[in-house]
Amino acid sequence: MSFTSYDAVGLAAAIRSGELSAREATEAAIERIEELNPTLNAVVGTRYEEALAEVDAGLPQGPLTGVPTLVKTLGADVAGLPTTRGSRLWADDVKTEDSEIVRRMKAAGMVVLGTTNTPELGKSASTEPVLHGPTPNPRDLTRSAGGSSGGSAVAVATGMVPVAHANDGGGSIRIPAAANGLFGIKPSRGRVPNFPNPMAFSNLTSAQLAVSRTVRDSAAMLDALSGNLPGDVFGFGVREPGATTFVDALGREPGRLRVGLVTALVNGPDVDPELVEATRSAAKVLEGLGHEVVEITAPWDTASSMAASGLLMGASLTTTVQKRLAELGRELREDDLEPFTRAMLDFYGTLTGAQVAEALAGVEQLSWNVAQVYDTVDVMLTPTLCVKVPELGFLDMQRPETLWERGTMLSGFTGVFNVTGAPAMSLPHGTDSNGLPIGVHVVGPLGSEARLLSLAAQFEAAAPWELVASVDR
Repeated sequence: MSFTSYDAVGLAAAIRSGELSAREATEAAIERIEELNPTLNAVVGTRYEEALAEVDAGLPQGPLTGVPTLVKTLGADVAGLPTTRGSRLWADDVKTEDSEIVRRMKAAGMVVLGTTNTPELGKSASTEPVLHGPTPNPRDLTRSAGGSSGGSAVAVATGMVPVAHANDGGGSIRIPAAANGLFGIKPSRGRVPNFPNPMAFSNLTSAQLAVSRTVRDSAAMLDALSGNLPGDVFGFGVREPGATTFVDALGREPGRLRVGLVTALVNGPDVDPELVEATRSAAKVLEGLGHEVVEITAPWDTASSMAASGLLMGASLTTTVQKRLAELGRELREDDLEPFTRAMLDFYGTLTGAQVAEALAGVEQLSWNVAQVYDTVDVMLTPTLCVKVPELGFLDMQRPETLWERGTMLSGFTGVFNVTGAPAMSLPHGTDSNGLPIGVHVVGPLGSEARLLSLAAQFEAAAPWELVASVDR
């Protein structure tokens, strides 16, 4: 089998059996990156020599020993590489220690090859930063890879690595998963720790994990990365009864579920008919698996949920920039930040404590309101995006008005579940009239990752998807 034929779990098994060595797998990944990255610009930092030295010295024995991977250059640190956050203000912020999740990846035996592209500070759903340049969609180089984990998604979709780190503050795992034909699950708030990078108010909305080509790879990553640290402000270390690991959950039936089908937003943008059709097709797949599907109205107001998310992220952005300027010992310069980030800073920089407290109370009320839907359904099914994969420039941080006007077209179904902290996943299901992937979105109550993964494994078996994208040349 070729390197790109393996998912992460399969590659680890092949290495354990002696079918190939960890060094061979690492070299194959490096070769693939070097071949494709000049076109795709997914990888922005590399540590090939260090990675090969770690392999030769002997890797920890874990569930993913020998699996090469990449880390998003936002929300996680790799020793020896800059955590640029896609921003000129952090371009030279070279780290001396791995963050906790990177340590856990290495403890599971994974081989970290470098870092992946992201829009500045993750503030766009398309990966087009000034610092590193855009990452296009591999299936059509004129279109977006999504964001903010666009670099990781493209690397996985094209077989550079089988699985890569990603994180999600408004849809940043699920949006690029949908745009690239991948599986991506955002865990419950607090399931995976952020240490040592406090994320202030955005910790309410941000979650760490991965993008993958198969459901079992994301389950394996969740097993490797989850678990609270002492002192975590937001903790969610308890798994559902009967699930010893998240991988174990894949082998169990989820039971007959009542699925709430949502195909339109309340006070949000219209949804492209092709995406509605794909979501209804996914509903039929679930009915064929024995689940009951009922149409419901979205139990959230999109405008108010996005306003709450924006305020919390804006407060976090303000503290993040202020801290960086204090480290540098200087004032903000004109070319430090892209126009949209600067506009956010100017808009939210004058927030009062009372406004933030009011937003936090609103988030709590919103979470209670949305959770009431689980009195009548077990999970919700929605489109992942409201629009087909857009062209590069559709969201342009050099033109802030494009994000104010269009941002919800990509995050209208995803962002609310960052605010509420609930787990949510995007599954590939077909292609649009442009030949680009469509994602469908399944959401459950807080702590229901095992149920969601079990359902995803069922869906994957019943409606399998393409595993490696061909690259538009």
